[in-house]
Amino acid sequence: MDTRQDTNIAVELALLVALATLWGGSYTFIKLGVATIPPVTLIAARTTVAGLLLLVVMRARGIRMPTDGPTWQRFAFQAVLNSVIPWTLIAWGERHVDAALATILNSAGPIFTFLLTAIVTRHEATTPRKLFGVVAGMAGILLIVGVDAFHDIGRGLVAEAAIVAATICYACAAIFGRSFKGLDPMAPAAGSLLAGAAALIPASLALEQPWTLSPSLSSVLALLALATFSTAAAFAIYFRLIQTLGSVGTTAQAYLRVPIGVAISVAILGETLSRTAWIGLACVVLGVAAMTIPARRPAVAKPS
Repeated sequence: MDTRQDTNIAVELALLVALATLWGGSYTFIKLGVATIPPVTLIAARTTVAGLLLLVVMRARGIRMPTDGPTWQRFAFQAVLNSVIPWTLIAWGERHVDAALATILNSAGPIFTFLLTAIVTRHEATTPRKLFGVVAGMAGILLIVGVDAFHDIGRGLVAEAAIVAATICYACAAIFGRSFKGLDPMAPAAGSLLAGAAALIPASLALEQPWTLSPSLSSVLALLALATFSTAAAFAIYFRLIQTLGSVGTTAQAYLRVPIGVAISVAILGETLSRTAWIGLACVVLGVAAMTIPARRPAVAKPS
């Protein structure tokens, strides 16, 4: 019995690392994709392919999509916050900054989620540990973005600001996502992706005329990997972990994703980080870990 339980735990932890790797690798895939595919077209294709793949998975599991108008309106709003705006901002930003920096800046989602929760919704308690995480994480972001502000007021700084804005969108999406209780978690994922595709495809056709593009093979393969692995497969793993490890345990990927994502971009793209960026990375990882790793409960003394 213990052996079987240990095996199950090992499988779930392996899936957690896999999830962090898939999401960490997405920044490298985006960097390769936007080399020859414009941002809106890249994200339109990403949402379309991933949404259709999730529909196939849902059909295999016997899960039906909601058909009522109000639910799809919420899917559309979730799409704006979770994919249409942030993914496009990140894709545009990675045309001007390294994937490693994008990974670090975009990892601060839990920090902005906490700030919005504390200021706006107030549905969770504020603890000293979370406040420490906010301070450490914001210090890391300032170390990365703030130093560049003194040297570069051009597109590099604007791109970094765009990625931080995308992170704030993720934080808003995480809070709004609480409204989907009662639905199978894959339904809002697939629904929001398809709603996002419905908005992004016309924008791509109007703004970037994708039929005139000549994307490289590496960009096309990166796009397919981004949609298949870092979006559809990652969502499937995520929803399984929500059921097995719970929401708190699953958020551990947030601090695993950062060093994994940076390592992938350094290994595949040959990117390098400045000393200040490495310090910022450490601060962000520390801050996100402080906010996502559950505190240990004091042991309860057993009656003698």
